[in-house]
Amino acid sequence: MTLPKLVGKLAVAGLLLAGCTALVDRRIDSRVDRAEAAFPPLGDFVEVDGRRVHYRQMGQGPDLVLIHGASGNLRDFTFAFADRMADRFRVTVFDRPGLGYTQVDPALVGPWGDRGETPQSQAALLAGAARAIGVERPVVAGHSYGGAVTMAWALNHAPAAAVVISGATQPWPGGLGPLYTVNGSKLGGSTVVPLISAFATDGLVRDAVASIFAPQDPPEGYLDYVGAPLTLRPASFRANARQVNTLRPQVVEMQPRYGQLDLPLEIVHGTADDVVPIDIHSEGLVEQVPGARLTRLEGVGHMPHHVAAEAVADAIDRAARRAGVL
Repeated sequence: MTLPKLVGKLAVAGLLLAGCTALVDRRIDSRVDRAEAAFPPLGDFVEVDGRRVHYRQMGQGPDLVLIHGASGNLRDFTFAFADRMADRFRVTVFDRPGLGYTQVDPALVGPWGDRGETPQSQAALLAGAARAIGVERPVVAGHSYGGAVTMAWALNHAPAAAVVISGATQPWPGGLGPLYTVNGSKLGGSTVVPLISAFATDGLVRDAVASIFAPQDPPEGYLDYVGAPLTLRPASFRANARQVNTLRPQVVEMQPRYGQLDLPLEIVHGTADDVVPIDIHSEGLVEQVPGARLTRLEGVGHMPHHVAAEAVADAIDRAARRAGVL
């Protein structure tokens, strides 16, 4: 092949690649715009160390902070649970960094990274935000990945009490599967994530939500409210994948300190949870923290704050009474 012909073929290939990239970029921009128009911020913003933190606050009484899990945002708790607690607590619900409308650490932005914000750094940011808006000695309750953030808050920022709901708090055997491994990597973050953001279907989103709730079903109206398309924005998708992909070494680091905790800790976990198994996580945690109490919910999956909300509310009330704030 002559050099001019080779150059010509490479030029054509380059134009096709550029065209595909432009198509993907246009689809992403359109989907991001639609997602943010359909699911705008629900609350207010506070600035901490130059970063905007999104929160919603409701109710009166002692302070309760709620921290959502992976692939979520504060809408998961404001769908119904926060209102349930607002008759006796001042409830503050945060978006975790990179998710919803809380800004990610600027040092971790971009498609070619693989580092995620740790539970410790997230707890520090959210504890700073809580102080800035007047939250004092809160009961901190976190679900799933938010359970790891709750434990980091308990270890480093002296809450009144902690509640871990289906929390990922222990090292686990094996990996997380190809979704997190690929999307949390440098190559996947720059190539696969944009394609998922551009082309993921509503059916895939529905199936993902259904699998998180299994063996129960999502409550009526949940999918229309929770704002799953916000997580499909490339920056949020990358932040979420990197946080989950790097979680295990963080709980390895935190776990030896659990025994030093001196505060009320309530743990709630479903026995049918296949996302964060109770035998690996909560049954270990209850043995590691002096005075911790575990509520086992028979047959309940990964979302007890929706399908067994009364049991979760009771655990929060017990934690608050044990701490002397309720």
